[in-house]
Amino acid sequence: MRKQLLVAGLTGLMLVGSAFSLPSKLDKEKKGKKAKQSASMLPQDKASQWVDSVFNSLTQEERIAQLIMIRAHSNLGQDHINAVIKDIRDNKVGGVIFFQGGPVRQANLTNYYQSISKVPLLVAIDGEWGLGMRLDSVISLPRNMMIGAVQDTGLAYEAGKLIGEQCKRMGIHIDFAPDMDINNNPANPVINDRSFGENKYQVARMGVATIKGMQDAGIMACAKHFPGHGDTNVDSHFDLPSINKTRQQLDSLELYPFREAVKAGVGSVMIGHLYIPAIDKKPNTPTSISYKAVTELLKQEMGFKGLIVTDALEMKGIAKFYSKGQESLQSLLAGNDLMILPSTSAGSVDAIKKAIKAGRISQQEVDARVKKVLMAKYQLGLSQPQHIETANLVEDLNAKTDSLRRKIAEKAITLVKNDKDLIPFSPAMTQQKLAVIAVGADANNTFLQSVKEYKPGTDVFIFTARQSVDQIAPIASRIQRDYKAVIISLHNYSRRPANNFGLSLAQRLLIKQLQAELPSATVVFGNPYALQYFCDAPNIIAAYEDDSTTQRVAADILFGKLGPSGKLPVTVCPGMKEGTGITYKVNQYTVLPAASPAAVGMNEQALLKIDAIANEMISRGAAPGAQVVALKDGKVVYNRCFGHFEYNKAEPVTPQSIYDVASVTKVCATTLAVMRLYDEGKINLDATLGVYLTMVLGTDKAGLRIRDILLHQAGLVAFIPFYKETLLPDGSPDPNLYRRSPDATHSVRVAEQLYLENEYVDSIWREIVDSKLNPRAGYIYSDNDFLFLGKIVEQLTGKKLNDYVRETFYEPLGLATTGFRPRERFPLSRIAPTEYEQNFRQQQLRGDVHDPGAAMLGGVAGHAGLFSSAHDLAVIMQMLINYGSFNGVQYIKPETVRLFTAYGSSISRRGLGFDKPEKNNNTRSEPYPAKYASSATFGHTGYTGTCVWADPESKLVFVFMSNRVYPSGGTNTRISALRIREKMLDALYQAIM
Repeated sequence: MRKQLLVAGLTGLMLVGSAFSLPSKLDKEKKGKKAKQSASMLPQDKASQWVDSVFNSLTQEERIAQLIMIRAHSNLGQDHINAVIKDIRDNKVGGVIFFQGGPVRQANLTNYYQSISKVPLLVAIDGEWGLGMRLDSVISLPRNMMIGAVQDTGLAYEAGKLIGEQCKRMGIHIDFAPDMDINNNPANPVINDRSFGENKYQVARMGVATIKGMQDAGIMACAKHFPGHGDTNVDSHFDLPSINKTRQQLDSLELYPFREAVKAGVGSVMIGHLYIPAIDKKPNTPTSISYKAVTELLKQEMGFKGLIVTDALEMKGIAKFYSKGQESLQSLLAGNDLMILPSTSAGSVDAIKKAIKAGRISQQEVDARVKKVLMAKYQLGLSQPQHIETANLVEDLNAKTDSLRRKIAEKAITLVKNDKDLIPFSPAMTQQKLAVIAVGADANNTFLQSVKEYKPGTDVFIFTARQSVDQIAPIASRIQRDYKAVIISLHNYSRRPANNFGLSLAQRLLIKQLQAELPSATVVFGNPYALQYFCDAPNIIAAYEDDSTTQRVAADILFGKLGPSGKLPVTVCPGMKEGTGITYKVNQYTVLPAASPAAVGMNEQALLKIDAIANEMISRGAAPGAQVVALKDGKVVYNRCFGHFEYNKAEPVTPQSIYDVASVTKVCATTLAVMRLYDEGKINLDATLGVYLTMVLGTDKAGLRIRDILLHQAGLVAFIPFYKETLLPDGSPDPNLYRRSPDATHSVRVAEQLYLENEYVDSIWREIVDSKLNPRAGYIYSDNDFLFLGKIVEQLTGKKLNDYVRETFYEPLGLATTGFRPRERFPLSRIAPTEYEQNFRQQQLRGDVHDPGAAMLGGVAGHAGLFSSAHDLAVIMQMLINYGSFNGVQYIKPETVRLFTAYGSSISRRGLGFDKPEKNNNTRSEPYPAKYASSATFGHTGYTGTCVWADPESKLVFVFMSNRVYPSGGTNTRISALRIREKMLDALYQAIM
């Protein structure tokens, strides 16, 4: 049902013309004028037919009521609900605007309200920073002011897209957002940090990007509060603000973002209750009821053709002048299409009906507005049944929020001042005795915890908003006496400018005293205008929000894990103007915390057995070198390198060395991607391959279950030597298929000076699809299983597998080395050679994937192609042991991790994608992967001499990297014969005291 409604909504979006259009990528696919006409004519006819049929079924009163939207809550009890029901049943209102409540309660009410309405209701919400602004248990996105500090419009688009997806999931059709006001008045009591800032270009850029994101998700955005509410010091909820600017000033500033929004195709514009004599001098005439503002300026001069919406008609900015439905009539006369939250629905209909009869407005004009609203309903999918599924509703609404909040925080947090380059803290600074004081906090918080994680010896102080000036001296004296530097964080102050943002005199005096007396870094978590009280601070960071995600990122910047990227969106002091922001890049890679073995209950001497095993491996020619990393309780207890890349001992293995991990790709790339898509409801494990890949339709592969493919029991052949068909009889590559250098038709890099014909990739897939299937074979470990899974990932995400896992996992996890095609990112000196291959490529392979099939697919495949260091794979495995969480970010749901890493088959030891211990491990003469591995253990091995294993019960992670196939290939099986990896893993278990 949800998919059906989305399609219906998107189909209709192109019918309003420039005012509300399909995503641009779809427009580009239309070829020629004739194609454009044929693409729009038929939907337009269907839309007109639906609009006309609904219109003709309504009485005059019911038609007028389509122009009215009423207030709805899901937390005000039955009396309120009864009132809404009465308005829908008796007055036939056109829509509802939801405010506070809960997601499931609102969904159930929406379903009910839709079921009793004669015409499908237009459902709206005022959710400027997402549905969390109104609904409990929904996580909010940052306010616009924080997004205005970001220099990348892509994040504003992502925020808009996520808000749109949330609305779509909740059966909401219009979000009255974004706020396009330029907040050029710091004392503005109502807009303030709801604005993207004071720079008209930044407000327009971020606002338009947000609009596009929302409307690409299939809902209508709304630019507000036209003509601009930013330069006011009166809240229009309580009185009528005046803006005494010339028309030229308005044109050059306030109106600019709205013009850009109109050009970008915003679906609706909300008119503010503002008195602006330069537009309309008539006394007591808010712009919301001004014909000159609505019709002459917005419609005629600016050419806006979308829906025009009043701000709430219950607000005192208009309600002090009009009531009993007259406010709706005046709004309609001005040129508005939707009158929202009038004092009375029935009174509004009656007032408009009387005005028609009196000739103040024509029936034709009112009918045109009604049909315009009905057309919008069609475009937003209301010609289809409206029903919201409540199963997993809250989870769906929150699924993407945390990761986007972190991305915004990383790009928005602003280093405003940095005297003597104190930030990021140098190693010398972090070795000094450090205090951190949270001013305004009531208890320990994520920021304080993060500081202590970076510097465990840091002492924490809390100064609450309730403490007095008399309590400053003892705490300030102690900090000055006992510490070399102090971190000051400011929390829980008001977002409104009244009463100094709620900051007490004691709070402000304490912060200033500490800043003056010793080296300090001050982080302000909230509205950046509060920085005005600390203009003389030597080092100050604007963090904009006060949630756990922002607090953690701020600590990352202080201690140099991240570089600051944000710019102040507003001026806060003479020396802190809009656009201020010190930026620099730092190494953003994750470094796992280390601990002594004893600190996590392990015997350091026992761990030295791993050294002996590694040295035996090298001396007996099982591999020329190796990296070994082991974690206990999330901390590195063993991290050593042995030997060299080659037996000639020319290049030693280092912690920065990168290896071809071979089939570890299956779990550290493809399976991760499948798990994430399973989380998002895009993959059904019991669906068949043909559901996702059209290439297999009509073949015996179409009916293979995804679950069986993950378990290697779908009956696919184990391996296809694709390369053999591309060789001449003498074993050399066919020159008709390969070139020594890339060209337009031969750009698939297979190895050095060997580039495959582009179209041959299709031949490989045809061979896979046509390969023999043996459904009765049971468990067959097959590369083809994961070739198909990788293809599904690409089909569902619209991205290459390497790009998807990089963007979704590797970059957010801070992995320095993990990825495909390492030659594009690293010098060869860091990459271990794998083999001197004689049968196919006839050269030493270094930085090109060892697996020949993956090589012929350009180095990216679902079964092989990943390269990494041991440390970075340990991060991935630790994330999985943490049930999908790492550094406060949830990458995969815990229940998904448990499902995929458990035994999944009755005929093998396999999990879903993962390898596991043998089920009778304790009775086997050669246990796998180790004698002491618990049944909860999961991981994988790689053909080139690698493995990753994680045991949630013992909280152990073990990563082993080698190039055992060097130089002669797979004939060297000593690493298995000597059970090198198994012995090391058992030594790790035996070291646990």
